[in-house]
Amino acid sequence: MSNSKDDHDHDHHHHHHHHHHAHPNGVCDCIPKWFIDNLGQVGLPYSKVEDYAVPPEESYGSLFLPDRIKNGYHIKELNDGVYWVSGGWYDCMFVCTGNGVIAVDAPPSLGERLLDAIASVTDEPVTHMVYSHWHADHVGAASMFGPNIKRIAHEKTAELLTRFPDKYRPVPTETFSKDATLDVNGVKLDLSYKGQNHSEGNIFIYAPKQKVLTAIDILAPGWVAFKDCDSSENITGWIDAHDQILDYDFDAIICGHVSRYGTREDVLTAREYTHDIIRFSREALLEVELEYFLKELGGTYKGAFRAAEENYFSAITNLVTKNVLEVTTSNGQRWAERLNGADVMTKNNAYTMIQKIRLEQSHNGYVQRDGHHPEGFFL
Repeated sequence: MSNSKDDHDHDHHHHHHHHHHAHPNGVCDCIPKWFIDNLGQVGLPYSKVEDYAVPPEESYGSLFLPDRIKNGYHIKELNDGVYWVSGGWYDCMFVCTGNGVIAVDAPPSLGERLLDAIASVTDEPVTHMVYSHWHADHVGAASMFGPNIKRIAHEKTAELLTRFPDKYRPVPTETFSKDATLDVNGVKLDLSYKGQNHSEGNIFIYAPKQKVLTAIDILAPGWVAFKDCDSSENITGWIDAHDQILDYDFDAIICGHVSRYGTREDVLTAREYTHDIIRFSREALLEVELEYFLKELGGTYKGAFRAAEENYFSAITNLVTKNVLEVTTSNGQRWAERLNGADVMTKNNAYTMIQKIRLEQSHNGYVQRDGHHPEGFFL
């Protein structure tokens, strides 16, 4: 029942409730005030779950395991004191040496559950921590190990954490520039920096005896690389990193996301997907014509040039997305059948690849005075 006073109140307090959907059990399913869905062309569309492929089960990993659901983490010994810990969204590694634990990364989404995971298999204290790179989503719980441990990172990581201080990410105490070996009680980790890829200072961490590699934010086993090639800073370096990973002799790879550790097969799959995007991006950059969209402006550029430019890049992105999602891959399946999220995120990965090819890679020449340009030139 409602009277005019209630209606009046509702007007005053409309910021608390948008729409009400009555549930049979009387619980109000209110749309939150932050949920904006009326921006049309200027905004981003929402996805409907039913519009997308059913994700491949082999991507689930730790997601639905009872221990992960109960404790907030899943832990597995990969080989001889090297452990993988997964929160289902983020993962990391730690190594028991018999005289202190080496933690490799400390994702804040795992947080103190990582301490629980370590305590579930050893009484050794954490004495060393390796930062894979400076990003807070992977090392933002670093402070929880206390002030007295050794913290090892690439010098660029130390530089960035000094420049952008965060009390939860203490500045590393020991740094290196190219290659280093961390030896704790005879247990060795080889650390290597091959240049900027996902980020400046992002290193490879390899346990040679156990044949376990940690390479964060290059690929996600069983899953497609997250949008925009995992928000990577140097896409050419990120592409190369797939090959650099394959140079290692590893049985297991820990990648930072999502719910599985990986095998060599997973790396080859991710590399194939990435190279399909590169191949179709190069083709589309040559095929799609900016002139087609400039014609619509009726000869007057002014502000409308932005609309033509937007449509030009949308056309390239859509062509690449269509080709990547329709291609028959090396095992006879399509990408959406092989990698969780390929159908959802390929458009973002394609758009980023297109732009980074334009930024980082050769345009195969340039326009000459007479308006001609060499074969293979793109804008």
